Amino acid sequence: MNKAIRSLILLIPLIFFQQSCGIYKLNGASIPEGMNTFNVEIFENSAPIVVPYLSQELTESLKERIRSQSRLNQVSNGEADAAFEGRITGYSIAPAAVGGQNDMAQANRLTISVNVKYVDNINPDNSFEQTFTRFKDFRDAIQSQEQQLIRDINLMLTEDIFNRAFANW
Repeated sequence: MNKAIRSLILLIPLIFFQQSCGIYKLNGASIPEGMNTFNVEIFENSAPIVVPYLSQELTESLKERIRSQSRLNQVSNGEADAAFEGRITGYSIAPAAVGGQNDMAQANRLTISVNVKYVDNINPDNSFEQTFTRFKDFRDAIQSQEQQLIRDINLMLTEDIFNRAFANW
């Protein structure tokens, strides 16, 4: 094999790698240039059923997602480039599948809804207010698995919120 062909074989993968690095991002986030800080206010719990730790857990989950998946620095005042606030508007448990002799619930569904207001102080056109709802089905008593169900739903909700704010989804 001559030297030109060998060089071409080595060069082609490098060209594709170099081009793909500028187009794709691991998490799909598109943080606007000039945006450096974010703030997340505590999400008030105004759902008909109030779980005492849900508000704090959702708030911390969103902060952690932004810290781990972006280059933004968290600030504690209202002077942030990106600001999140909101409230938990729904927390419900309902049958998800009914069956058996007595039409008993075979599976139940925990649903959490949260209304989020996002303010982009760099590009105000990206600001929004939207309700996000996620659920998780379960079979056994809620008491034995409620904390894990809430963690799982919080991960889904914070992913939706992050993607809506920073990935234009």
